[in-house]
Amino acid sequence: MSDPQPERPKAPELSGVDLARQALVAAKEQARARGAAAQQKKQARRGGLRSGARADGRDPLPLGAAINRLITERGWETPAAVGGVMGRWPQLVGPEVAQHCEPQKYDEDARVLTVQCDSTAWATQLRLLAPTLVARLNGDLGHGTVKVIKVLGPGGPARRYGALRAPGSKGPGDTYG
Repeated sequence: MSDPQPERPKAPELSGVDLARQALVAAKEQARARGAAAQQKKQARRGGLRSGARADGRDPLPLGAAINRLITERGWETPAAVGGVMGRWPQLVGPEVAQHCEPQKYDEDARVLTVQCDSTAWATQLRLLAPTLVARLNGDLGHGTVKVIKVLGPGGPARRYGALRAPGSKGPGDTYG
């Protein structure tokens, strides 16, 4: 007991006009291929590409366009955009915050922006502003460019090593550590 196969609709038979259209398309493709091959042969005989009236990839570019092309080809869009943020920091966070907090570095793999503050009070303030600032930076740079802002407080004084030290002490590191 085998089930009879349902009849498949057959492809419509091509009429004379449709056959002529298909033949025309095929002839055009073959002509393009022959023309491209002939052009390549001709250029090879002449010793390569020659300068002409039309623009090609060898023409000089304005400096800004050349730099943009280089950034795109190398995949440096994100680092370049973050570098622009470092230059425009006062416009993004405001002059008062920018006076006390300065961006230090950006880790592209972890998408973390590190910011150094000049006092612990400003570090605390920036930690509270971090979610708003991340949203503002991602709106400017593109979604997901900055995931976290790492806020650093002020550094302690430089460690001095000398004769007047308690044994086992880390110096100022004991206090600021």
